[in-house]
Amino acid sequence: MIPLSLYIHIPWCVRKCPYCDFNSHQAGETVPEAGYIAALMADLEQELLLTDTRQCQSIFIGGGTPSLFSAEAMQQILDGVRARLSLADDCEITMEANPGTFEQARFAGFRAAGVNRLSLGVQSFDDSCLSALGRIHSAGDAQLAFEKAREIGFDNINIDLMHGLPGQTQDLARGDLLKAIALAPEHLSWYQLTIEPNTEFHARPPSLPVDETLWDIQEMGWQLLANAGYRQYEISGYAQPGRQARHNLNYWQFGDYIGIGAGAHGKVTGPGGEVVRRWKLRQPKAYMAALDKVSGAQVVAAEDLPFEFMMNVLRLHAGVPCALFSERTGLPLAVMEPLLQQARQRGMLMDDPDVLAPTPQGRLFLNDLLEIFLAG
Repeated sequence: MIPLSLYIHIPWCVRKCPYCDFNSHQAGETVPEAGYIAALMADLEQELLLTDTRQCQSIFIGGGTPSLFSAEAMQQILDGVRARLSLADDCEITMEANPGTFEQARFAGFRAAGVNRLSLGVQSFDDSCLSALGRIHSAGDAQLAFEKAREIGFDNINIDLMHGLPGQTQDLARGDLLKAIALAPEHLSWYQLTIEPNTEFHARPPSLPVDETLWDIQEMGWQLLANAGYRQYEISGYAQPGRQARHNLNYWQFGDYIGIGAGAHGKVTGPGGEVVRRWKLRQPKAYMAALDKVSGAQVVAAEDLPFEFMMNVLRLHAGVPCALFSERTGLPLAVMEPLLQQARQRGMLMDDPDVLAPTPQGRLFLNDLLEIFLAG
C-alpha cells in the first residue's frame, strides 16, 4: 500500500520575513486557536472520506510559525488527529519552531503532546545575517533553543540553515555550518537563499554573493558536512546515518499525503489508482468560515504522471527502485523507456536496470535532467 502522511499548516507568524513566499500571515494580538483547531478537524474529516484505512506514517506541522500555538492547542490538535486517523506506532511527528525565547518556553508541552521531532528555523548563527533576513531571533537565541530542546528530551532535531545570504562571505557560511555541526543535530536542511516572486526581496532585491562565491560556498559545505558524518540524501537534506526525514522521504518517493490547514496541499491515490491533488483556501478567515475548505482539486492526467514522479524521486541521491514507478503511478515503466535512454546517454541518469537515480552530473544539473521528462 502507498504510504500515507499528514501535513498540518499553521499560517500565522510574528512577522513576515522578506524572503518568504509561503502562505503565512502576520498574527495580531491573539491567534484564534479554538476556531482554527475546529476548522482543522472538519478539514481532516473531509479528507478521510477520500482515503482508505491506511496508517499514517508521519505528521509534519509547518507554517508560518506553529510554535506560536500554545502547548495546550498542540495537544488538542494531535489528540484530534489520533481520534480520527490511525497512526503507526513509530509515527514521526515533526513541528517547525522558531528559536525565540517565547517559543522555547513551550517546548516541553509540545513534546508532551506527542511531537517527537523538532525543526528549528535558525537560518544563520550570525546576527548581521539574521538582521539582513528580517529574522527576529538572535544567534544566542538559536543556541539556547537547541540546548533547551535537548534538555527536554528531543533526540531528533533538524536545523534549517541558509547560505548565499546578503553580505555573506565563504568564511561566514563556514562559520554557520561549523556552529551547527558543533551542536550535532540529527538532521540539517542546508539550502541557498532564492528570491521568489511576491516577496519583499523580489520587490527590493538585496545584494547577494556572486556566482563564484556561491559555488565556493556550496563545495565547501559539501565537504564540511561529509567530513562531519552528514550524508546528503536529497537536494538540501543532510542527515546522520538512519536520521533522514521520513516525512520528506515520503514526498520524494511519490507517497500520499493529506494536507489540512489554510493553503495546504495534498496528494492522495484513489481506489481506482487515480492520483488526486487538492489544495485548501489560503486566507485563514475564509478557511475557518467555509464548510468546504477545498479551493481546488485536480486528477493528475496519466500523461503527466511520469514527469511528476521523476520530478520527486530524482531529488533523492540514491534514487528509487524502478518497480516503484508502476506501484505509485499504475503505469508500466516501458512508457518512459525512450526518455530513460536519452537521460542515460547524456550521462545524467544511472545506467542501472533496477534503479532510477541521478548521476553526479544529473544532480548538479537537475533542471536539465527534468527537462527531458517534461518534454516527453
